[in-house]
Amino acid sequence: MTDLTELPHALNRSTKVLLVMDVVESVRLMAFDEDDFVRRWQQLVQQVEQRILPQHGGRIVKSLGDGLMLEFANAAGCVRAAFDLQIFSRLANQDLAEDRQMHLRMGGHVAGFVTDKHDIYGTDVNLTARFATLAGPGDVVISAELRDCLPAGLDADIEDLGECHLKHLSEPIQVYRAWPVDDLARVPAAAHATAPDFRPTVAVIPFEARSNEPEHFVIGELLADGIIAQLSRSADLRVISRLSTTALRGRVGAVSEAECRLAASFVLSGSYIASGSKILIMAELAEAHSGQVIWADRLSGDTMDLLQAQSDLVNRMAATASRALIDSEVQQSLAQPLPRLDSGALLLGGIALMHRSSARDFDRSRAVLEALMDRHNRAATPRAWLAKWYTMRVIRGMSTEPGKDTQLALEQTRRALDLSPDNALSLAIEGYTRCQLLGEADAAHQCIKHAIELNPNEPLGWLYKSVWSAMWGSAASAVAEAEHAAQLSPIDPLKYFFDVILASGQITNGECEKAAESAKRSLRANRHHQPALRVLLQAQTESGKLQEAHDTLKLLLVEIPNLTVSNYLSMGSPASTTRQRFAEVLRKMGIPES
Repeated sequence: MTDLTELPHALNRSTKVLLVMDVVESVRLMAFDEDDFVRRWQQLVQQVEQRILPQHGGRIVKSLGDGLMLEFANAAGCVRAAFDLQIFSRLANQDLAEDRQMHLRMGGHVAGFVTDKHDIYGTDVNLTARFATLAGPGDVVISAELRDCLPAGLDADIEDLGECHLKHLSEPIQVYRAWPVDDLARVPAAAHATAPDFRPTVAVIPFEARSNEPEHFVIGELLADGIIAQLSRSADLRVISRLSTTALRGRVGAVSEAECRLAASFVLSGSYIASGSKILIMAELAEAHSGQVIWADRLSGDTMDLLQAQSDLVNRMAATASRALIDSEVQQSLAQPLPRLDSGALLLGGIALMHRSSARDFDRSRAVLEALMDRHNRAATPRAWLAKWYTMRVIRGMSTEPGKDTQLALEQTRRALDLSPDNALSLAIEGYTRCQLLGEADAAHQCIKHAIELNPNEPLGWLYKSVWSAMWGSAASAVAEAEHAAQLSPIDPLKYFFDVILASGQITNGECEKAAESAKRSLRANRHHQPALRVLLQAQTESGKLQEAHDTLKLLLVEIPNLTVSNYLSMGSPASTTRQRFAEVLRKMGIPES
């Protein structure tokens, strides 16, 4: 038997320029149409082998399934080849719907490695692959070592991206983005665009009249206008203007056209019959890509209701359709492998699952958000929501190390703000964390105040301002701020969370009856929500309704069987006056100190 230790090791050490490229969301594209994806990938590889690499002095080192590792003799050849690859990719995407397009992301590095007749190995090889994960669609991200080999303004224009964190590396690494010199038409979109918007896009097509009376035609436009106005107030959705969707009214195949021409993720459409002062509306919400109807309903009411500033019919349709859309994305996040989901489904699923009661859904939320972060490493929004996840783990009493989770939350908001200093959501969540977990009144106030200054229409900015006001500011302001937050997002799928913050403000303001109603409204939407049970318990106790309070306490103890005063106080800053006030309620109800 051959002794493997005696075999010669033909190893060579080299230093070359490596470029790793892969296809963004390749698993989803392949799941949609495997044959089409493979055909387009083969065309790309053929272009690389026959035209691009010979021109720039490169070779294919290895195939990575949905990507390639390329080797070049010098830095100039590497970046020029990368730019030609991006041009080929954009040309190949020109006639394809947005969700069918194949986008490339690339990472380059001057790498030292070991080679044998089969492969190349080394830390720098793995590092090059990780640089590619920092790139967005159309991006070329390079290391400082590769940047230093490129004469300024000659082979590429360079943008300093600062220090970035990579998986399995304890220290951040300096990275840069490269694009062709003085050629704005060829600059990757991500190099000059705002942060990626992961929200699903909704097209509301004016409803069709089921009668020929000319005066009834305008009703379909009124319905679309009202629904668009309501949906547009949701921070979780992008809504296309009716000026763009009117052209699709009454067209066969309007759903697929909305996907192709308007890049819509979902299409809301329907028909109506008007008779005298009454109207019957048939509405449906369909997934644009598959055409599958995810919600449909028949609603009736008064025709004059559509002319009201707050139309009951319009509000009901918008709210129900919005909830159905969010539920659809959440179910995908629970049922499908994460790589197969688009980024919008990951974001909405992560947010919604985070606010569910079960530990399984809560943990799934973290996995979903981390998958989105891996896909869009330089996007601030997923990091901001992951920061809130860590904060909520402490507040919900699920953390075994509250101090560590608090620091992990702040680490995520810090990274989010490094990426996007003017991101109002990140600032608001950092303020919430400092307010709830650290009791840092001044620092929390500055973060939340700055968030509102940057975006006066950010609902969470006002909601967390209400939390701050209940603790350290004006009780009346806490109520007004929570009400304003709800007005900014009237059909928010997390409305119960808004209601519990409002209830907390009402208690602080001495409005126990109103607080109990707000807490009950929150519990109707999420019956296991611990904060709502706590607020309801406090409102009932402080208003003298002790029998009702005992009933609520039983429900709370089902959710937190080991509830004590001390472990409640550990769910946030014990310096909070509102937290101390509820601790007194627990003592009054006979809950042990520890």
